[in-house]
Formats: sequence, C-alpha cells, structure tokens
Amino acid sequence: MYDVEAADEGFHTKGYIFRDGCVYRIVVGSSNMTLSALTRNKEWNTKIVSTEQGEYADRVLSEFDDLWGSSNAKDYDEFIDDYRVRYEVIKKQKEIAKAADIPSLEAYKLEPNMMQVGFIKNLRALVAAHDISPEKDEPCRALLISATGTGKTYASAFALRDEDPKKALFIVHREQIAKQAIASYKKVFGDSHTMGLLSGTSKEYDSDFLFSTMQMMAKPETLGRFRRDEFDTIVIDEVHRAGAESYNRIMEYFEPKLWLGMTASPERPDGFDVFDLFDHNIAYEIRLQQALEEDLLCPFHYFGITDMTVDGELIDEHKDFAHLVSDDRVSHVIREAKYYGHSGDRVKGLIFCSRKDEGRELSRKFNERGYRTDFICGDDTQEKREECIERLTADGTGNELDYIFTIDIFNEGVDIPEINQVIMLRPTQSPIIFVQQLGRGLRKAEHKEYVVVLDFIGNYENNYMIPIALSGDRSYNKDNMRRYVAEGTRIIPGSSSVHFDEVARKQIYKSIDSAKTNTIKVIKDSYLNLKNKLGRIPDLEDFEKYDAIDPLKIFTKCGSYYNFLKTIKEKDYHIELTDAEIKILKFISCKFAVGKRVQELELLDIMLEHKDDLMSRLEKVLYKKYGMNLDEESKASIIRNMTNQFVEARYRKNFKECVFIKSSKEGEYEIASGFADVLNNRAFYSMVKEVTEFGIRRYEIGYSTRYKDT
Repeated sequence: MYDVEAADEGFHTKGYIFRDGCVYRIVVGSSNMTLSALTRNKEWNTKIVSTEQGEYADRVLSEFDDLWGSSNAKDYDEFIDDYRVRYEVIKKQKEIAKAADIPSLEAYKLEPNMMQVGFIKNLRALVAAHDISPEKDEPCRALLISATGTGKTYASAFALRDEDPKKALFIVHREQIAKQAIASYKKVFGDSHTMGLLSGTSKEYDSDFLFSTMQMMAKPETLGRFRRDEFDTIVIDEVHRAGAESYNRIMEYFEPKLWLGMTASPERPDGFDVFDLFDHNIAYEIRLQQALEEDLLCPFHYFGITDMTVDGELIDEHKDFAHLVSDDRVSHVIREAKYYGHSGDRVKGLIFCSRKDEGRELSRKFNERGYRTDFICGDDTQEKREECIERLTADGTGNELDYIFTIDIFNEGVDIPEINQVIMLRPTQSPIIFVQQLGRGLRKAEHKEYVVVLDFIGNYENNYMIPIALSGDRSYNKDNMRRYVAEGTRIIPGSSSVHFDEVARKQIYKSIDSAKTNTIKVIKDSYLNLKNKLGRIPDLEDFEKYDAIDPLKIFTKCGSYYNFLKTIKEKDYHIELTDAEIKILKFISCKFAVGKRVQELELLDIMLEHKDDLMSRLEKVLYKKYGMNLDEESKASIIRNMTNQFVEARYRKNFKECVFIKSSKEGEYEIASGFADVLNNRAFYSMVKEVTEFGIRRYEIGYSTRYKDT
C-alpha cells in the first residue's frame, strides 16, 4: 500500500507485472482487477512482453522498485490490521448511533483517526499478552503518550468500548475536564452505559462509567464507598501528575483489570518515573511533530515578536510590574495582535501571563481599549471558568469574550477547539510548558483554518528553549537550535510556519550562545527521562532513536558514556574497566565519535573482527561504502592518529595507551598487541563497538555527501 498524502504527490498507477523466469509480461492500462473489467467491459490496456534488459521493462521495473522501497510504502499486513480496526470501530459507532432514540448525526460520523486506530490495536495486543502471562493476576498497565489535540479522550473511549468493561472509572484533575470527557464518551457509547460525575458539585456514585476529580476520589470516605475491584478499567488523564500523594492513594486502593494512563508529556522535572508506574508498556506514542505530519492538528503560524523596550532595553524577567502592564506595552501587544490576525470572523484568544496581578491588570487595560476580556486562574471557581469559556466560544450572544488572560490553568486538559489566537507574554519556562500552551490552539474546529501564535520575546535567559519546543529536538545540540531559528518554516511539518523578527532572532541566538546545555544536571535529567521510558540503561543508539540529549555532550563533559555512568553513580551499572581501557574509550569517544572523519572509525570497526592487513581492508571498505580513495596523505594521517604520533607532547603522554596499530610488513599494518589484549574483555569490546558504530552513523548523517544526497 502507498501513503499518497504523506508522499505529497500524485499516485494513480494501474499496472500488473508478471515474471516467468527472465521474461516479464507487463500490462498497463485502465483495467481494474475485476471480473467485469477483464471479461466484459471495454478497457484500454497495453501488454508488453520483454526481458529485464528491455528499455520499457527496465524503466517500469525501476519505477516499481522506487515505489516499493519508498518510505511512503506501507507494510501490507500492517495496513490490513489498521484497516480492520478502523472498520470495526466505525461499524460499531454506526450501530450505537442507530440504536439511539433520536439518531445522532454527529455520533454517526465519528471515526477514529490514525493515532486512535494504532492505540486500539496495540492495546489489544498488550491486554492479550498480559492475559496469557504468568503475572496475569496483576493488573495490566498501559500508557498512551499523545500530543495535545490528537484525541486522547476519544481514543480511551473507543478502547473501552473495545474492551467492554462492566464498570469503569475516569480520573481527571479538574471538574470541567470530567464534563468534557463525559460528553465525548456519550458520543461513543450512546445510551448503552450510564455515566456519572463525581466532584465537588456532583455526587453521582452509581454509574457504569464514573468520571471523578482526583481531589474527590482521593478522600478516604469516597474510596470507602467502593470495593477494591469495583472497576474493571481505570483511566487516569494527565497521568504525569500521578506522582502526587493523592494519586498514589487511589492507585494503591483500587485493583482493576486494566490501568490506562494518558498524557502528552510523561517526562517530569522532579524525576518521578511515570513509565515505571505503567510497567513501561507504551501502547502508543505520538508527539507534536508527528501529529502535524499526520494532519491530526490544526496548522499554526508562529511569530516570535520582539517585546517592548524600556529605556532602550528589552523587557526581562526582572523588570518592574509597572513596565509589564504599561500603556506602551498594551498598545504594542494590541498592535501586533491586530497585524497578525486570526482565522475566522472574530478573535477567540488565550493570553498567557507571568503573574496573577499582571494578568488582571492587562485584562482591565484591554477592556478600557474596547476589548471584552477576563482573567481566570486556579483561585477562581469552576462556575467562573465555565462561564468564561462559554463567553469566549459562543457567537451571537452579545456577551462574547475576545480574550481570556490566564497564567496556568489552561496549560493542559481543557478542550477549547475554537481558540484561534494564542499570545504568550511570559518567558519560556520549559519546552514542556511551551508545547502545552501552544497546544491550546491546535485542536481542529469548524471554520478554523489555522491558529496564530504570538510569542513576545524579551531578554529572557531561557529563550533557547523556544526552538527546542517547536522542533521537538531534545538533543540540546546548539547547531540544531540555530538551524531551526533560521529555517523553522522549512523544517516544521505540514502547512504550519515559524517566523522570528530580526531582534527576536538575535535574542534567541544570544540565549543559545550563553545556554549551559552540557552541565551534568541537564545531561543527567535527559538520561533519566530516557532510562525511565525504556526501563533500562539506554544504549548510545537509544539517545538518537528517542530524540534525547546528544551523546557528544556526554563525551565532551565526561570523556565517555562509561565515565558519565560512573560520575552519576548509576546504581544499575556494575561494569568496571581498567585505567588503560578508560583512557582508550575516552580517546575514541572524544576524538573520533564526532564523526567528522570516518577513516579511523572504519579502521576500528575492522579491527574488531580482523587482526592484520588492516590498510588494504580499510581501502576496500572506504571505496565500497563511500566511494572514497585512500591516498598516501590520508593514510599517513590515519597512521598518526592511530599510533599516538601527536605533535604536542602532552597528548602523547596523556594517551600513551592509545596505540591501535603497528606496522607488520611494507605498506601494511596489524592490530597493536596492547589494544588486542584489552579487546579480550567482552564488556570493553562491546563499548568500543558501540561508540565506533555511533561515530560512523554520525559521519553518514552529518558529513558524508553520499548519504546527504540519498
């Protein structure tokens, strides 16, 4: 199967290729493979009989091979599995809609998206594997990691309908989110199950599906009303909060058959391991970049705008309150908001501020300028929040809001698809919070073509986090950050765009230059997030595969991955190397693994399997893999690097153990005895192989013209 949308090109091939030995029979034309087409209809086709060397056959087969090997070609079995799940979900959805007293057209049209199909399929497999495992008396645990706006709630509803629990519990952290979840579940289940709300304002205990706030369910008197096995399935929304004591109380009490956790951002700054809580069973994962590629989100147009200057200096974290809410700043924000506009007839915007007093005062000043705005935060009642959202989204009431000012309560969970403009009037605190706030505008809605995001950039220390958040690149590689600032629109998927004005761009570059991205704390936090996700110590390849911190930062800071694990006192790491092995590993990691030169890396890779004739072997490998000829100058450079013949004496002294080869006969080299001896240590051998393969991959991606052109 071929994904035409992903390929972004036309695809209307109709042809059949039959091979009999060396002879090909190729039929190209309008016919479908049906009885009528082949026996009765008038169909125009061309049939060619040719050997593989024939020009026509050669071109057809070449085109077919390109299509077959394309990244947009889908595995047949995977396609059929996905199609089967989608078909079953849609069929059940139509049955639910028809069974209602008044058939719901909205429910009838409800279909699972790509993420939801993949999640249902994977969850089925997890549950089935758990049911036949020796530990099946323990609950099955599964984690859904899905970008804001991709449909986590509907995904859980489709999955629960698939699992068919008699009773289920859905836990949220705000009553408003529970109400929205109930509305979504009713569209999926119709009247087949009763649904109740348990919160500070509602006490509907007796329901098939109970939607409860965490605060209410965690109370001892509430837990006491339910048996431990009361619910077959328990869903925890925004499960990255589950490190709190109240969530622990709930999870320690109940004993369901299935725990399902959902979040857009499982990584936590306090180190709590959400992945371990769910046995590292990731049922599905889709982050912002992939969600944009799959067209699951509304396109956004991001504009990094210079914030106001005071006495010739940009606003920073330390400016007085008076400057943050000055008339000049209000005029500046309004002017830019009007200039960049929004999708739709009227603005329906969210404005994120740094402080409560700032939000309240800015709201007041906007109202003085003729806008209709309000400020809400965690201190406000549920009723006020719902009223503000209703006023923001409703049309034609005469009481609409243009903007809601806030500081924190819309970072996650609340579903307001109608938002068409997001304004950020605060420093970027972290990439996670940035994406959460950006995500408020990414839900699709009728008559909404895109969302405009205005980020007012001052002289903030954390500006370097903006390209990290927008790109999803967590490598903390400064060159990658700069590249994204310069080329964001070209890099970001789909029809979204990223723009920075000249001053804002300079502020971000300044922040990137001064950012301390290779501290032990930064590296360790990234490492622990990846380890938590995998449930084991990561390999170097894992850092690349899962977009974690660039391992080169580990090498630069600690000398080698081994040294890093020892530096942080990794409790699960028990390998010990000799001083000589440590020096050699540091030398390879710091001098070769950057991947700028592949010759030494390929030579090391050869030495892991062969002991002699090293230069002739290297010459063949370099030509076969890279089309590279090994001239005398290059050979002399390799020999210097591999025999500790450095110009500076201090390098020769510090790395005296790093002699990898020795001459054996005229023009040839073999492995040095000292290096051969340490390779007998299988743990050390594996480390050398791992860092060598890492360096070769770096060369192929970053420096090889052959790989850049493919």
